[in-house]
Amino acid sequence: MRFLDAGETHGKCLIGILEGFPANVKINIENINRLLELRQRGYGRGKRMEIEKDRAIILSGVRNSYTTGAPITIMIENKDYVNWQQYMDPISCDTEVKKVTIPRPGHADLPGCLKYGFDDARPVLERASARETAMRVAIGALCEELLRVFEIKLYNHVIEIGGVRIRKEYSFDDIGLFEKAQDSELFCIDREVENDMKKVIETAKKAGDSVGGVAEVICKNVPFGLGSHVHWDRKLDGLIAQAVMSIQSVKGVEIGMGFEAARRFGSEVHDEIFFDEQKGFYRKTNNAGGIEGGISNGMDIVIRAAFKPIPTLYKPLRSVDLQDLKEKEAAVERSDTCAVPAGSVVMRAAVAYVLANSLIERLSGDSLDVMVDNYKRLYKE
Repeated sequence: MRFLDAGETHGKCLIGILEGFPANVKINIENINRLLELRQRGYGRGKRMEIEKDRAIILSGVRNSYTTGAPITIMIENKDYVNWQQYMDPISCDTEVKKVTIPRPGHADLPGCLKYGFDDARPVLERASARETAMRVAIGALCEELLRVFEIKLYNHVIEIGGVRIRKEYSFDDIGLFEKAQDSELFCIDREVENDMKKVIETAKKAGDSVGGVAEVICKNVPFGLGSHVHWDRKLDGLIAQAVMSIQSVKGVEIGMGFEAARRFGSEVHDEIFFDEQKGFYRKTNNAGGIEGGISNGMDIVIRAAFKPIPTLYKPLRSVDLQDLKEKEAAVERSDTCAVPAGSVVMRAAVAYVLANSLIERLSGDSLDVMVDNYKRLYKE
């Protein structure tokens, strides 16, 4: 599969085109809208979330709720466009009133202006904005419709915000715990620690600052054999890392034990292999996070990402005006204090796309029927 998306944060809409999705997959549009709604939630979100109520509008590639094999086009309207049309109209608009000439440290503003030769960061920030992730969530939710057929399920939760980390011990088999976390304002499984996280967010908000954190995605029932060891660009862990790293504000990605593995002896890191007539090959630990040598090994795939604090600060950092090259306070755009909970949803969607793509490649099917037959032959016989 491949997908392209387009649109600006204050443009008329976001558009996504997904090509290569198999035919005959039943699509429940409410499942897609549910994930979009989760993305908009989270303690510490900004006023924009009160304006947008994202709903996916499928324009092509689906008929009577079943995919046709043709490219799937999805549109998400930007409700805020009515307030920005005079500044964002593609044909004729006012380019002075909303001009941004003082780039924000940590944002794409300055690198984008230098790359494209702009003296106004507006064209850069409009596309670099995390608003773009709404379409990635819609695409990921669509992919989850396919993964669900093969009983592959993904769960997202937040494990740290502003240095406050969950203390609750948990197993990757605690499905009920992860499902319950979806009702939490921070998608956190540890309700006591969640209150401390909220206090950190409130402290940052009052100071005109922002906070980051760490989110985790757990992928259940992923079959062995996805990805490949034969080329660097086919390794499943490499593909997942690239997809997650491309999310705005992500500065680090871990799979399994991750960076902790660098601090341990090999005997403490690698998962011993056992065999049972009923189970087949199995492990008692999952430090590898479900991937070895770029290939899924049948264990749960576990990914964590570190999200830096949002670069737009209501107490701005120092910057330089592109017009007169004098030091000034950075520009301020409407923003969140903390977007880690939303980031966990985007992360889940990004991983879902990679897994679905790898599954299609593994099962070699243009239609769901062929994929199911190949799945039974490979994993059930």
